[in-house]
Amino acid sequence: MIEIIPTCVPSNAEALAEGASAVRAYAESIHVDITDGLFAPAITWPYVRKGEFGKFDLAGTRGLATEIHLMIQNPRALGIEFALAGAERILGHVEAFPSADAASGALREWKENGAREVGLGALLPTPIELIEPLVPFCDVVHLMTIASIGTQGIPYDARGVARIAEFHSRFPDMLISVDGGVAESNIADLVRAGARRFGVGSALSKVKDPAAAYARLKALAESAIV
Repeated sequence: MIEIIPTCVPSNAEALAEGASAVRAYAESIHVDITDGLFAPAITWPYVRKGEFGKFDLAGTRGLATEIHLMIQNPRALGIEFALAGAERILGHVEAFPSADAASGALREWKENGAREVGLGALLPTPIELIEPLVPFCDVVHLMTIASIGTQGIPYDARGVARIAEFHSRFPDMLISVDGGVAESNIADLVRAGARRFGVGSALSKVKDPAAAYARLKALAESAIV
């Protein structure tokens, strides 16, 4: 099954609600990028300053399955808050945890506090071996296909295809999610490598007809399944 999940990078609660309103017109899920100014350079909602988040809720995404992508240092605590707030899925980054035990513990706590699915992201240069012992604790592994993170629109890096294929060969039963520069020009290659879920930003948010673009992406992806 192919999933295309539109991405929102909210500067504040109002921007999140506006982004979700646009997504509701053509999709059932939303991928929300959260950055803390430390792990990634930008500061987004619900952070109020570098490394410090404020009170929040998920009222703005009501009616959409909400996937939270925590590109932050030490994501355990905020992940729990998002689980309690009703996030469907929470993704942390393997590089952001001090140890494998800390990562597995956070994944467990996110589920205990209400998340239906949990997973770990990995930056493009991160060795697969770092995430390997944590795969049993994940419902999904989220692989980046851009060389750096923090803002929407960073160019796609084709090295991600071989990396996804390698991961898929090692863990054929693990759901692979892909994030970064996904577009009509590359989604078929990513599917053939083993990805089935896609966080999509600019290819949807920067076009005149995102609903049509969404449909084209899904059709291209589904046609590439072998």
